[in-house]
Amino acid sequence: MRKFDTKVQYLKYKVLREVSRLEWEGTLYDNIFDIPKTLIPGNTPTMRCCVYKERAILGERVKLAMGGNKDNKNVIQVIDIACDECPVSGYEVTNACRGCLANRCEDVCRFGAISFDENHVSHIDKSKCKECGACAKACPFTAIVKRKRPCQNACKVKAISMDENKAALINYDKCISCGACVYQCPFGAITDKSFITDAVKILKESENGKNYKVYAVVAPSISSQFSFATLGQAITGLKKLGFHTVIEAALGADMVAYAESNELVEKGFLTNSCCPAYVEFIHKHQKDMIPYISHNLSPMGVTARYIKKTDSNSKVIFIGPCTAKKAEVQKDEVKPYVDVVLTFEELQALFDSREIELSELEEDVLDNASYYGRIFARSGGLSDAVAQALKEQELDKTFELKPQVCDGIEACKLALLKKSKNLLDANFIEGMACLGGCINGAGCMTHGDKNKADVDKYGMEAMEKSILDSLTVLNL
Repeated sequence: MRKFDTKVQYLKYKVLREVSRLEWEGTLYDNIFDIPKTLIPGNTPTMRCCVYKERAILGERVKLAMGGNKDNKNVIQVIDIACDECPVSGYEVTNACRGCLANRCEDVCRFGAISFDENHVSHIDKSKCKECGACAKACPFTAIVKRKRPCQNACKVKAISMDENKAALINYDKCISCGACVYQCPFGAITDKSFITDAVKILKESENGKNYKVYAVVAPSISSQFSFATLGQAITGLKKLGFHTVIEAALGADMVAYAESNELVEKGFLTNSCCPAYVEFIHKHQKDMIPYISHNLSPMGVTARYIKKTDSNSKVIFIGPCTAKKAEVQKDEVKPYVDVVLTFEELQALFDSREIELSELEEDVLDNASYYGRIFARSGGLSDAVAQALKEQELDKTFELKPQVCDGIEACKLALLKKSKNLLDANFIEGMACLGGCINGAGCMTHGDKNKADVDKYGMEAMEKSILDSLTVLNL
């Protein structure tokens, strides 16, 4: 049964599962150093040069699965010893070079980086090359190409470079914790810190008589994640883990849609606050747009705040597709409401650490939100929800919504730039850092177009057909 897109995800999951299992048993710190040997017994060949290096790398994965260095608040981390298989980025001469006589590549290079061997084949001196690309443009055989490491290719904010050992180096002044590099790294050398042991501790304490209830707040993209089981079975599985109740973050999305529509009418222009990686992008890369960010918390924050106001003696664990949520929960305005953030990858590890087979469970029901709250999970859903909120409050009679839907951080960057230069014909920017929206977050087990169809279907199944219906149930 295939649960993950890639083998890298599966390797990461196995570590998380073992760490969780031992934490449930209360023997984690007694068995930390045995986990690599458990996962790679004997002298089993691995993709690395030797089993000992692979175990060393697994040891680093174990540390990050346990939360890593508590003094380092950054969510995305590089496992240096695992980052040694990718070629150095930059321009390279391929075997398509014919050793021609024209030598146009040498003529256009202003830095003296091109030389030739005895066969007249060109070579690039990396110490002199400025990566201007002039040689590649001049070559009639297109024999010079630019290589980019997968992590650098994935990072649209240019936060990744190489250190002196040619390992990936993250510039945290630029990083937005979106996790694109995590998902794209073919060796799993870049990963997100996990707080799965904190979640287990909370659930164990509740189970052992601590006087609080543990609420699971699940992102609407959960509807696309468990292809081998139904959503209802996943809800039952969460309760078997020890969660008192499962609440949809889509409920908070309904609240946000109503509040954000009013804020938009009041201010005349707005951009959303629901995607933490997008909000972080504005704060780090487009600071002049900070005043236009909605003052609402994200659906996660709003839902958790509602729970804690309703039940002050509670703990809230958010489960979703997003690595950036792990950074969001550290912010002062969110920290009081959300105790732990887990990804769907980590949730699967939790299930399996307790040997909970979802496909064998009875189905439970999840019904806290409207169609519009649920479709927040995919690109364009937020704009549709804001339009509906305007309509339900009859604000659309005096205010015309002109949304700019941005699918991915590059589209966000362009829209924000246009707005900063007064060239954007829109009054609402919907920014989603991940292509397709939350349905393709780095913490998803599966990615792809199918996820959008699953979320739309999930939205159509909502009992509450309007946003107002959803909020009326809560007396909001």
